[in-house]
Amino acid sequence: MLVSLVLLLLGALAALVTPSLMARAQWPEREPVVALWVWQCVVAGVLLSFGLSMMFSASAASQAVRGHVFAPAPHAVVEAYALAAYGPWSAVMAALLALGGAWTLAMLVREIRRAQSRRARGRSELLVRSPLMPGEEPGGGRLVVLEGERPDAWWMPGAAPQLVITTAALGRLKGRQLDAVLAHEQGHVRARHDWLLHCSGALATGFPQVPVFAAFRAEMHRLVELAADDVASRRFGRLTTALALVGLNEDRGVFGPHPSADAQVPLRVNRLLTPTERLTAGRRLRLTAAAALLPTVPLLVAFVPGLSALG
Repeated sequence: MLVSLVLLLLGALAALVTPSLMARAQWPEREPVVALWVWQCVVAGVLLSFGLSMMFSASAASQAVRGHVFAPAPHAVVEAYALAAYGPWSAVMAALLALGGAWTLAMLVREIRRAQSRRARGRSELLVRSPLMPGEEPGGGRLVVLEGERPDAWWMPGAAPQLVITTAALGRLKGRQLDAVLAHEQGHVRARHDWLLHCSGALATGFPQVPVFAAFRAEMHRLVELAADDVASRRFGRLTTALALVGLNEDRGVFGPHPSADAQVPLRVNRLLTPTERLTAGRRLRLTAAAALLPTVPLLVAFVPGLSALG
């Protein structure tokens, strides 16, 4: 039971401390891909801590669960965890954590279903606005051009992702600016950013009071755009990508004194126009490796008593 409490406190501490630490850090804006990886590892570590805590609590509360969890383990290992010394509190903790796990799964399923519904509606509207020509296969083209007075471009995820762009965007964006927009959207598709947004949205919706999940969703929306901007700027230049962003968004009021909902666009343009040096390859590697080790911390906490008993 002590191990279960330590794991629970470890997960809670990470959930409380991580948002403030990442908010103070300056490097995520310079290395959005590395920051995406760090956030995923932190959240995985938090969920793993809670999951292991639930397992040990259930083992302490139920002989049947204990038998399944520790079936191949020697008697000395089972005794090292002192599971039999704790009574009702372990059952309460296990039940609460199990409910949290079931709620997380339910929120993820709901988020995926909502995304599928939105995608189906979007494809239906797309067929209405851009009907198939005789002999054309549904979803056969990766690029769809729509008649529209507003410059816009977006990607539709799915088994066959499609890039959609309006005729107004084609008329406004010139040459490499159009290529930069397409490269930006293709960056989203290739990195499967939609799954990151689904997972972060499910956690934040299911547990709105947990700081790490709310920050996870906000940062995923921000960082995936920065990462896609970098994909486009590496191929077509920062100035070209910034001009393309301005061309797509200047009619939406995002650059005025009272910006609209998409207030991140001016910040993205400024970031492209005032580039900072990337982190060195060595530091990127160290951050990536350190983040990958985060989920192993709860595993070490869980296995230390058993390994000590075997030693």
